[in-house]
Amino acid sequence: MGTITTKDGTRIFYKDWGSGQPILFSHGWPLTADAWDGQMLFFGQQGYRVVAHDRRSHGRSDQTWDGNNMDQYADDLAELIEKLDLREIVMIGHSTGGGEVAHYIGRHGSSRVAKVVLVGAVPPLMLRTESNPEGTPMGVFDGIRKNTAGDRSQFFRDLTIPFYGFNRDGSKVNEGLRESFWLQGMMGGIKGEYDCIREFSEVDYAADLKKIDRPTLIIHGDDDQIVPIKASAEKTAKIVQGAQLRVYPGGSHGLAQIEADKFNADVLAFIRA
Repeated sequence: MGTITTKDGTRIFYKDWGSGQPILFSHGWPLTADAWDGQMLFFGQQGYRVVAHDRRSHGRSDQTWDGNNMDQYADDLAELIEKLDLREIVMIGHSTGGGEVAHYIGRHGSSRVAKVVLVGAVPPLMLRTESNPEGTPMGVFDGIRKNTAGDRSQFFRDLTIPFYGFNRDGSKVNEGLRESFWLQGMMGGIKGEYDCIREFSEVDYAADLKKIDRPTLIIHGDDDQIVPIKASAEKTAKIVQGAQLRVYPGGSHGLAQIEADKFNADVLAFIRA
C-alpha cells in the first residue's frame, strides 16, 4: 500500500499486490478500494497483479475542496497508471468507477489497456432527459444530495438496503457488509462525496464509450435498484463495439459482493479468453 502525489499536490492512496498482468479496480460511490478486497484476493491468488485506489476525497486519499470531478478523477487514474508503469491492464469499474474507466479511455486513450469490465456501471447517462427517458429523475439525485449534506451517516446506512437488494423477498441481510459500506463511506470527505453525485448522475459518457476499442465485458443485475439496467448496460452494450453483455437475473447493484463466486468466475473467464 502507498500513495502517489498528483500534479495538483493531492495524495492518492492505492493498494498494489502480487505480480503478473495488472488488474486495476475502480470503486463506486461513496466507497473505497476496500470494496474490491474479495476480488483482489481472488485474482491475486490466480497470478495477477491487483491494484486499487481510493478516488480523491474518498477513503484514505486527500480530501480536496476542488477537483472532485470526472476529468480530474480520470487524470488522477492516469497519473497512478503512469507512475506504477502499468501496461496491458484489465480495467474493472463498478458504478461511478465504470464512468471513471470509460472517461480515462476517452481522455487518455487505450494504449495501456488490454480489456475492460464494466459492472453496474453508470454510463452512458443516469439522468432522465428528453433523449434519455429511461434515466432517473433529477429529483432522486437532489434527494441524494440533501441526505448526504444533512445526515450522510444515516443515509449511507439506509442506502445499503437497496444497494445490495436486501429489501427483496428471500434475501438474507448481511450486517457485516452493511457496516463495511458505512465505514467506507464515512472515511471520505463530505464535500468530495457531495460533488461526486453530479459526476455519476449528470455526466454523459457516450462519447467515451465510443472510444473503447478493447474487448469489453458488461455485467449488470436486472434488479439493480441504483443504476437501472435499461438506462445503462443495455445502452452501453450497443455503443461499445463488440461488447459482451452478461445479465444477472435478480442481481443487485452490489454483484461483486452478493454473487462473488459467479462474478469472479465470469471475469476470470473473460480475462483468460
